[in-house]
Amino acid sequence: MRSIWNGAVSFGLVSIPVKLVNATENHTVSFRQIHTEDGGRVRYRKVCELEDKEVSGDEIGKAYEDADGSLIPITDEDLASLPLPTTKTIDIVAFVPADSIDPLQMDAAYYLASGGSNAAKPYTLLREALKRGNRVALAKFALRGKERLGMLRVVGDVIVLHGLHWPDEIRVPEGVAPTEDVKVRDKELDLAESLMDTLGEADVNDLHDDYRQAVEEMIAAKTEGHELPAPERPAGGGKVIDLMAALENSVKAAQESRGGDPSDEEVAEVHQLEDRKKKAPPKKKTTSAKKTAPAKKTSPAKKTAAKKATPKKKTTPPRKKAS
Repeated sequence: MRSIWNGAVSFGLVSIPVKLVNATENHTVSFRQIHTEDGGRVRYRKVCELEDKEVSGDEIGKAYEDADGSLIPITDEDLASLPLPTTKTIDIVAFVPADSIDPLQMDAAYYLASGGSNAAKPYTLLREALKRGNRVALAKFALRGKERLGMLRVVGDVIVLHGLHWPDEIRVPEGVAPTEDVKVRDKELDLAESLMDTLGEADVNDLHDDYRQAVEEMIAAKTEGHELPAPERPAGGGKVIDLMAALENSVKAAQESRGGDPSDEEVAEVHQLEDRKKKAPPKKKTTSAKKTAPAKKTSPAKKTAAKKATPKKKTTPPRKKAS
């Protein structure tokens, strides 16, 4: 993989030569703009507004637009004169627990490759120290002309640098959460958790971009001169009238997609305990009646019958003697 930056990781007096490599790539299908009437390409041209003519790249510079719309020219020399100590250094400023970084701050990811055989030992030392302490390193680095905040963490045998948004770049979610007073019942939470457990079994490595695949198939079909049949669109988009029914149907559908057998008993297991208690008492009474019914009640009857039978046997002998 081609490196996009060469420099060193610095912490304390330790310096590790490294190369920065993109850890991700974009597979989105890109399109060109065309004139729909004749299919000609539509291109953007850079035109000077004052002279109304197209200018080349070497004639284009930078400028800052002030609040009143005026432009303040900024040259490369102006930017080069600014203090930027992290131009060729990833400067580690702190080591923090791995779970202390909000994923909301994370941006692009880069692999750090060791810059030569002399970097192998300090690279491995930093990697193993991060793994043992279950920590990540906060660092400053410069890329594409500006200083950035970053986080170094270990993935397998590689140190990964994640660009981080600066804290003041994270917007406050004001007015985003629902303002209505909504109460969620325990039964609804039980069903929602059951649905989460069923859907949570997917392996992220099995997921892929269905839309991109459909776009590629459509392009291939057009290239060969024929159209793909229109796909069947699932019905939906209406309002959810019964949330409980929607959750129960979602659980059944998820279990069916996993190859399970969503019987009524399995769905009933996620119902609230109060419903179970309502059904439980009659079952307990019938079972207890069956268990207490045997010999305790019948044995006294047998004893009394035996007592009545013995006096008759005793009264018959005297009548024979009297004769």
